[in-house]
Amino acid sequence: MSPEPIVEDNISEEIILETVDEVPSDSVEVNVGLTENDAMVEENKGVEGYNVGTSNQNEDENPITTKKRLKRSSVWDEFKEVILPNGQKKGECIHCKKNLSIGTTGSTTQFRRHLDRCAARIRFIRNQKVLHFQPKETDSIAENSQESASLTTFSYDNSKVRESIAHYILINEKPFSIVEEFGFNLVLKSMSPYFLKYSRTTARSDVLLVYEKEKKKLHNALKSIYRISFTTDIWKSKNQRISYMVVTGHYVDSNWKLQKRVLSFLHLSPPHTAIEIVDTFYKSLNEWGLENKVFTLSVDNASNNDRVIKLLKDNFRVRKKLFFGGRIFHVRCCAHILNLMVKDGIKSIEYVVEKIRDSVSYLNASEGRLLRFTDVVHQLHLPTKKLIMDCPTRWNSTYNMLNVALKLREAFTSYSERDLTYHNCPTEEEWSNIEKVCDVLGFFNEATNIISGTEYPTSNLFLSQICIIKKVLDDSSVSSDEFVQNMTKKMKDKFDKYWGECNLLMAFGAIMDPRMKFLVIEYAYPRIYGEQSGQNISYVRALLYELFEEYVTCFEEEAKEASNT
Repeated sequence: MSPEPIVEDNISEEIILETVDEVPSDSVEVNVGLTENDAMVEENKGVEGYNVGTSNQNEDENPITTKKRLKRSSVWDEFKEVILPNGQKKGECIHCKKNLSIGTTGSTTQFRRHLDRCAARIRFIRNQKVLHFQPKETDSIAENSQESASLTTFSYDNSKVRESIAHYILINEKPFSIVEEFGFNLVLKSMSPYFLKYSRTTARSDVLLVYEKEKKKLHNALKSIYRISFTTDIWKSKNQRISYMVVTGHYVDSNWKLQKRVLSFLHLSPPHTAIEIVDTFYKSLNEWGLENKVFTLSVDNASNNDRVIKLLKDNFRVRKKLFFGGRIFHVRCCAHILNLMVKDGIKSIEYVVEKIRDSVSYLNASEGRLLRFTDVVHQLHLPTKKLIMDCPTRWNSTYNMLNVALKLREAFTSYSERDLTYHNCPTEEEWSNIEKVCDVLGFFNEATNIISGTEYPTSNLFLSQICIIKKVLDDSSVSSDEFVQNMTKKMKDKFDKYWGECNLLMAFGAIMDPRMKFLVIEYAYPRIYGEQSGQNISYVRALLYELFEEYVTCFEEEAKEASNT
């Protein structure tokens, strides 16, 4: 009868088959597939003092010697083999010291089953400390933060995983159905076998819970904020034909870091009258309890917003909750003013802009045309630039479109000679006008990029950028080129309309910059306001002291209230 094969859970790549038939008296050992250790055993046989396996007998006493098998199963990391007083072999759990029988077949199923429900092992894993990389505490999980290593007690918690997935859905604007996708669950299951799959309905509930939790956290954080600046805008859904009003709060936290939070995204009922906008704004303030913390309000320069500002000022004045008498309450959107100025300037070459726009659209409409145009660019050794199609509502995208086209002007001319159906190539005079426009608009583009930052304070940067723009407009308005004169005249009229009067908030922001202080006013105002600069400088100086006294009074009252409580 042939012997039974020995079966183990984990089988290595090299399999040792040791079978012994009826053993004759002169002892025959059959080894198939010697491993490196087996070869060493064979080589050292006969050497005095060398024993095979764990036997203490010499070769004369034990003519048949076999190598003791290694326990390859991972369960033996948490079990050890013990011999009871009666000579029976058992497997002892290193956690609870329970003894389990060792089967004759080498199976370890009973050991694995015990480990899955061993209470001592579960406690050990739960309390075991691991090197865990955790993000630093921030106001919001959405913020970027550096990770720091800490030795912490880690245990798998499916509820925390679901909460993290809810944050992931919110931050990255993913659909709820992502939790039902096969690949998504495959990744999470490979990270932890304890992960439990759930439905999109549960994901939606988790997202709403996270929203309410974050909203409550923000509500508590805003209680300690003294003043908050607001910006509002109106958006319209193309598909639903519904208008929404977004209210964003800007404030400096206790760590002197600039924070920005979207507070409300409310449906704005038609018609969009000033009364309706004011009521919607008050609805947001009441929801967050911020009626008495309004510092400034920034809106675009639409005509109905002037009425909105007047109504809000009158309302706040009655309640005597408007800071500094409302003199710095209304902040016009500087980026929007720059947009209006540039649009007036671009109107002088609107027909040329249309040519460039049609040219880009013509080339992008066909892969063959685009490839031929690219070949022309390479032949002329021009910089490889992707053609840009502008967005009519964003002037800087129009500037970028013209700027890229200007760098490829030779390619457009050369391509027009190869494609007889292309009729929108600008003439040399038109290219010259585009170049003049881009030279002027370059300063506006740089100013827009600087003052449009949201991750850093910008109030100290406005005055210096406006001073630069004023100088560019003044120089261009007296240019010898009639085309440049006509273009900048319209832009200068728009500048005087919005920035012709002294802007207190810009002045205060620049003065608070420790690099410039009041010297910036004495330098910039003569260049912006000319003969009226002296009067405006005195006006700013007087109100600066008045602003200081306002803060002193406010904080004294706050200190008294704190002492009384």
